[in-house]
Formats: sequence, structure tokens, C-alpha cells
Amino acid sequence: MIASKAVLRQPESCPESRLQPGVQPLQRPAPIGRAVELAFLRWEKRSLAPTEHFWRDFGFHIVSATPQRLVARAAGTAPCIAVADLGPRDRFVGPAFMMSEDTDLHRYVEQLGAQWLAPERLPAGGSGVELCDPSGRSVWLLQDQRRVAPLPLRAAVAPHTNTAQHTPRVNRTVRTPIEPARVARIGHLVLQTVNFTSMADWYLRVLGLIPTDVQYLADGSPGLAFCRLDLGPMPADHHTLVIVGGIEEKVEHSAYEVLDLDALGQGQQVLRAEGHRHMWGIGRHLLGSQLFDYWLDPDGFEYEHYTDGDVFTADVETEYSPLEFGGIWAWGADAPASMKPQKNLRTLLHLFKLIRRKAITPQRLKLLSAALSMPARPWL
Repeated sequence: MIASKAVLRQPESCPESRLQPGVQPLQRPAPIGRAVELAFLRWEKRSLAPTEHFWRDFGFHIVSATPQRLVARAAGTAPCIAVADLGPRDRFVGPAFMMSEDTDLHRYVEQLGAQWLAPERLPAGGSGVELCDPSGRSVWLLQDQRRVAPLPLRAAVAPHTNTAQHTPRVNRTVRTPIEPARVARIGHLVLQTVNFTSMADWYLRVLGLIPTDVQYLADGSPGLAFCRLDLGPMPADHHTLVIVGGIEEKVEHSAYEVLDLDALGQGQQVLRAEGHRHMWGIGRHLLGSQLFDYWLDPDGFEYEHYTDGDVFTADVETEYSPLEFGGIWAWGADAPASMKPQKNLRTLLHLFKLIRRKAITPQRLKLLSAALSMPARPWL
């Protein structure tokens, strides 16, 4: 008889109305306005050609490519989902969000010191303001961005999937093309921050987001929040913005929806054939339920293809669960070590500086370490 190496289990969650004693609810400040879409992401790159190559193979449609700027869109009606400007370093500049028609952008100018954006800075027209989040990252809030005609996508395979109980595909085969996983739209952005409370409060107040799933540390304090758009009775993605408490101020990854599982698989073949760096996948997330596949662009930034994600209306209650490294996926290969802080001298010196300037406490570091240190899948 073979002894079992570990107990198979899944983290359990509970609604905010039935929180266990000691678990602290995530505070939700009164919103200034309401975001209705993650419009696009802005990048600065020392060389645009490698980024253009990766974006094409990843499934972006290049709208324009000049020596100074690269603009890409997806198959949906959004005029762009990514903008890269030539600059002195490789960095993520910040996100741009579309705000509801009833949001008054003047309130951000009056309350937060936002600055109006010059029309020539906006790649798709309209109007907008720029402000900085608590880490100093640029955030654009836009209105009246023009829409464009959608690009064609192949028919989805999923409606004709044969199962043990239902076989709708009779006398037909599945022959999806080997092509880039054409991106249908931008899905979400994940940001790591040292001051989780401050960052979560700012984005919830500025964008009017709804926490879908909150994960808490061993002391009951919130440490990670999956937040969705408030679209009222219209279904919204499980998360459009994720705030992760950690030891850095950085973008964790950006995610892009593709048509189906076969798009993930065929897209992976193309990216591998073109020599791009695979990171993680294919697997299925636990919170959000997406099927996923992660890649690294030429400068090491993480990009995710996903499909089959959860959607929720605004009236669904926030759920809470313990923060565990294994909580980010339900099945698939073990998450790569690069998703955790590296245990080296550089990290040690960085932590010392954070503690010295009181940006983080030793107790908080201990709690974060405990959440990340336990092997998520000991049998892998």
C-alpha cells in the first residue's frame, strides 16, 4: 500500500455576512466615480520591435507602429488595449479606465488634484484626467473614447463539446487552426503593493470597485482583493483589478481573454515555436475559475491568456478565504518559483530597508511568509 503524501483539499470561503470571529472585513469607502471598463495599459520600452513581435504572436492586432509609439487592439470594439512609447527604460507606466457617463471627472481634479489630459495624449480621442495612486503610478480616467468595428474570430468549439452525458458533435471533427490565440479583449490587471490597505482603499474609492473575493492573513487582516467593476445588473468579470499585499510596488501581470481552451492550446504552440518564454499553464484558477496560460514578454513582464472566467452582478456578496499560495489555482502544474519573492541577498537588503523606513512591520512580513511558504501541491 502506498502512503499518501498529502491531503487533497480546497480552501473554503464564506460570505462577508457570516465572517468568522477575528476576520477583518475589507473597508469600502464611498466612491468618487464608477469605472465601467479597463480601457488599455501604457508601457515604456527601450526598444519597440521586440514588443511588437511578442504582441503579434500573443494575439494582439497592431493598429500602428512608428519609431516612437506602438498601439495595439483586440478583436472587440475597444480602439486599443495597449500602448508602448519609446523611452529610456522598460517599465509599466499605468492603466487607463473608462468611467461611466454619470461620473464627474471634475471631482477628481477637485478632491485628488488630478490633471486634465491633453487631447494629443489620448490614443482614441475623448477626454480624461491623470492622477497618481499611492505608489506614484500614473492612472488615467477616460470618457467618450471612440469605439471601432470588431474583428472576426473563429466559431467557438465549446458549444459542440462531447461529454459522457451529451454528444452534440456527430459526424464532425475538431480542427482548430494553429494560429496566435487571438485576444478578444483586455481582462484584468494585478498590482502588488507594500501598503495593501492604502492601495485597496484608493482604487475602491477612485473606481467604485466591488471586492468579489478577499483573502486574509493568519491574523485576520485582508491581504489580497479580487475586485470587479460595478455594472449594476449587468454581469462583470470576477475581477478587473487585483490588489496583492507584498514586498514591492510592481505590476504582477496583465490578462487577456481568448475564445476558448483550443485557442489557449494552439496559441501556446505558436508562442513556443516563436521562441517566447513560457511561464505557467495550462491550468485552471480557483478564484475566478479561468483556464489560464502565462507568458513573459521580451522584458520579463507577465502576460496571461485566459478563457471561461466567472462573471457576477453587483448584488453578489463578497467572499472571504485564507490567503494561501495554493489558492491561486485549482489544477495544473505547480506555480513557478518566480511568483514568490526570491530568497537572496538582494531581497534581504530590500526587506531591511522596508523595515527601517517603517513601510512594513516584521510581523506583517512573518504573516506574508507563512502564507507563501507552505507547499501548495506537495505531490507535484
